[in-house]
Amino acid sequence: MGQLLGSAYLFGSDSAHLNDIYEDEAKKLEPWRDSPGEVSKHDWRDYLGNPHYQRAYLDFFEDELVLNGYNWQKVVEQYLLSGKAPLINNLISGLGHPLIHLGYAYEFSSREVAMEALSMAASSYDYLHKYLDDPSYTRPPANKTQSPLEILRRVQQDTYFDGLFTEEGFNNVAPLFEKHEAKMLEYWNAWHIVDPTKEFEASQKAAVALLVASRKPGGKPYDFFIVHILTTSHTVRILLPLLPAKFHVPLVRQWWLLTLAVYIAQLRPEMDLSSVSDYNREGKDWTWVQEEAAARSKHTLDAHFVKGLRAMQTAAETWGPAGDFWLNAAVRFAQEFDGWGGFGTAMMRDEGK
Repeated sequence: MGQLLGSAYLFGSDSAHLNDIYEDEAKKLEPWRDSPGEVSKHDWRDYLGNPHYQRAYLDFFEDELVLNGYNWQKVVEQYLLSGKAPLINNLISGLGHPLIHLGYAYEFSSREVAMEALSMAASSYDYLHKYLDDPSYTRPPANKTQSPLEILRRVQQDTYFDGLFTEEGFNNVAPLFEKHEAKMLEYWNAWHIVDPTKEFEASQKAAVALLVASRKPGGKPYDFFIVHILTTSHTVRILLPLLPAKFHVPLVRQWWLLTLAVYIAQLRPEMDLSSVSDYNREGKDWTWVQEEAAARSKHTLDAHFVKGLRAMQTAAETWGPAGDFWLNAAVRFAQEFDGWGGFGTAMMRDEGK
């Protein structure tokens, strides 16, 4: 809810449209459910990864907020950044939603959203944290490069992954780590970060390319899981200047781990960068994109559609035109988008879609 409202507001939506968004989103959200028990300061880590304790975690962090004089940054620092296995090393759990939510907390300086982000991070905590907590998983790369796109190209061409899964879907991620961890770590460690600023720009271009350049015109719907690679990348850009320096590279590598996992789980779609760089916008500019996201498109109530467009616009503002790559991608995405795909039949059955 908060993520869509925030993006729509920054895209210039008026109060009537924001109210429409609220009413529409409220129908889709599950009601709060009481937790089996309370969470306290001495046992709060005991329930990590238990979704039944989400409400208890929110109550706990809100109590901590009061005890800290409503200084939400202090609460975040204490519970997200401290300890031997800090929560920040697992923000990509739950398809990166804790990470995205935290980004909105900082963007809007919202203590409420910040406490929700901590609750999401705690209740969705999973096995992925070990790859950041345990330095033994970070190994010298055999075939290192400074280009995320080059690594994705290698993954796409690697026959090892052929036939690994029968269909796309996020359900593929856990088996990928369980049975093919060594191959995952090979590509994860292949990104050798030398110039963080330049290479993070390249990673954001890779995120946009994954979403837009991997879809053939007239082909399948845009991929619901791959758009999260873009929106989490946007959040990393927000957080990097605000976090202590020691967390910068680990946060980017955490995003990279999610990117590789999702790309392989979605069957490694081939990217055609020319479909973005050579796209004919027919004179459409960022004003058109904003109006499309905020008012004109029939998808203005779709949270991930709006957040995806805003992530592209913010990347353009951050890194410059880049030969109109960002704008071309945003216009193409806005014009072609007609709902989400990428779920796979097994996941659709699990979710009752």
